[in-house]
Amino acid sequence: MSRWPLWAVLAPGEPARLESRAQAIVMPDWDEEDGEELPFEVIPGSGRYHAIVGTDPSDVGAEMQLAEELSLECDEPVYSIERANDPWSVMSWRNGALEVLEVDPESLAESLGCPLPGREKSSDSPAKKPLRKAALVEGVRAEEAHRVLEEVGDPFPPGHYLLEDTPRGLLIAGGTGDIGYADITVSERIPHATVYAVIASPDLDEFFVTVRRGGEGVEEFAQPPDEFPRLPVVSEIKGERSPERILAALGIPAEWFRNE
Repeated sequence: MSRWPLWAVLAPGEPARLESRAQAIVMPDWDEEDGEELPFEVIPGSGRYHAIVGTDPSDVGAEMQLAEELSLECDEPVYSIERANDPWSVMSWRNGALEVLEVDPESLAESLGCPLPGREKSSDSPAKKPLRKAALVEGVRAEEAHRVLEEVGDPFPPGHYLLEDTPRGLLIAGGTGDIGYADITVSERIPHATVYAVIASPDLDEFFVTVRRGGEGVEEFAQPPDEFPRLPVVSEIKGERSPERILAALGIPAEWFRNE
């Protein structure tokens, strides 16, 4: 795996079956003969639990879909971990129902016998730059987004993320936590809206934009370029090519990503 995993699912079962089920859930039309790579990798653990991990920013949110579906097929809990944002989010799933956990994801993974890739082994190793996420949603106001999130049983407490009406559209940003899958939920429930989801490092050296409509990714911008893009790649967003100018065009303050 060429990049640091951005999401993971920790699930019990046989690795081969988990890979088959994950492929059926995330990419039901996948055909190996087409040359398309799967957007995840199954890493066997030392016990009953194994890790399904992905590195593509455009797939963040898939961990929740996978965990929900897999939890319906076993008696033990399934865990989803989202590492694209700071702080990371951890959820436990049983029979399709989720619970937000306040636990260290790496400690949880190690306790289950399937440590996550990319864990720093030495205090001398450079720390991984935290990525943060924000989104601009065109065609939706905060009141409507609040209603939609409440209808689907949004599990996060008030203030976990912020919804703010701006001249350019609805800004979804982190509050006491990251925005999680709020942008994806709004996109799914309000299909006429256009969502620009931005994931970036504090210095903007890593910068990804996924454009969604109807819950589906339609195109992506990546800096540095993604080696295996899963969506049509564009060279500009809103007519802009640099991260700073793209953020300005979307009305998302660059300083927000730099506040650690």
